[in-house]
Amino acid sequence: MAFRTVYIESSCKLSYKSGYLVVRKEDDTAKVHLSEISTIVLQTMQVYISAYLMAELAKNKISLLVSDSQCNPVGQYLPLYGAHNTSKRIAEQLEWGEPIKKRVWQRVVRDKIREQARFLKERDYEREAQQLSQIVPEVRSGDTTNREAQAARLYFAALFGSSFSRESDIPINAALNYGYAVLLSLVNREITARGCITQVGICHRNEYNQFNLTCDLMEPFRPAVDRLVVDYLAVDFDVDMRRVLGDLANTHVAYKEGSYRLGSVVSRYVQQCLNALNKRAAVEEIEEFRLL
Repeated sequence: MAFRTVYIESSCKLSYKSGYLVVRKEDDTAKVHLSEISTIVLQTMQVYISAYLMAELAKNKISLLVSDSQCNPVGQYLPLYGAHNTSKRIAEQLEWGEPIKKRVWQRVVRDKIREQARFLKERDYEREAQQLSQIVPEVRSGDTTNREAQAARLYFAALFGSSFSRESDIPINAALNYGYAVLLSLVNREITARGCITQVGICHRNEYNQFNLTCDLMEPFRPAVDRLVVDYLAVDFDVDMRRVLGDLANTHVAYKEGSYRLGSVVSRYVQQCLNALNKRAAVEEIEEFRLL
């Protein structure tokens, strides 16, 4: 399975030859076989990329992230047809009923709060971790009482202080936003690879959001980003922190009595949620994971 995240951080030309990504600079040339690549991140705007390579990236379902002048992800290139039966998958998606969407969203929110509680407990915030654990069984179908928001307030206050706001222009938020953008790209890739569209979600329904379904299914994995920010963020949000967050897919998750790449577990989780939404499996069959 593809596992490499390739960063392009300086002026170069990208092309394709005989199964390889070819990176050409003035005085150097490097090659990476496409079978090893899961994501390419362009961290500079001084890149020229061939149409041949773009076509091969789409065929191999390799995600290409494009950053702006501030090195923040602003776009993603994905295959137009992620599966051979895309039309059928989209038709099924449009038929998802409200009851099953609410039950899957309940499970997603419970998984998210459970992982938030585990992370707080790991960092010795015992009281707050216990509060979050008590919230988990209170999440109703569709999270009609908005326990997700209640948990988020407790969680971020414990990690970053009671005065912390996600709206503040500070390095912590810059790092979180970057990491969440990388996570969003991982989930986008998995959804489109299965022939679904990201615009039609189960809870998120903003008409201006291109990634409603992605924003739904990425929620339980946000604490993986939070952990990296807490562990590695220095005074400023710098290039080293971007590299750590960009390699999010290769962090490890406890799953099925073993340790797996987060990218692999995200893939499995997305598939199981889609199975439940299409009533090919019960919501209870969505397997539990544990972020390390």
